Amino acid sequence: MGRIWRVPKPIVYRALQRLEQLSLVRSTGVQQSSLGPARTPVDATKTGRRLAAAWLARPASHNRDVRSELLVKLALIDRSGGNPAQLIDAQFAQLGPVAEALRDRLSSATGFDRTLILWRCETVSATMRFLDALQEDALSPAPGR
Repeated sequence: MGRIWRVPKPIVYRALQRLEQLSLVRSTGVQQSSLGPARTPVDATKTGRRLAAAWLARPASHNRDVRSELLVKLALIDRSGGNPAQLIDAQFAQLGPVAEALRDRLSSATGFDRTLILWRCETVSATMRFLDALQEDALSPAPGR
């Protein structure tokens, strides 16, 4: 996940403690290590798994969140061997009306409003092209297959 999010270790440990307090994860024992301190593996609870699955299926609510939220979800889905098609479709459905509304507003905007709407229109258009490419990749066989 380091290529998408960089999170300091203390924040990770605090987040794990909070998830454990919420009964979303539980420690599964202690593993001794010759490479450093003992490790405490954690496993998601049934509720934790259900909530994580729901979060993974939910698109980013705003285009500005695509880089961090959507990419992390796509990475986790890939890591688990899942299929991202439903998430990609949901992200299209989330951003499609936004892109259309921005295009409509652009035609009558002037001054800095036009500049700002043009910026937003271009960034959401880039995201839509990215999603199109992801869909094409999902339909194409991987190289070497």
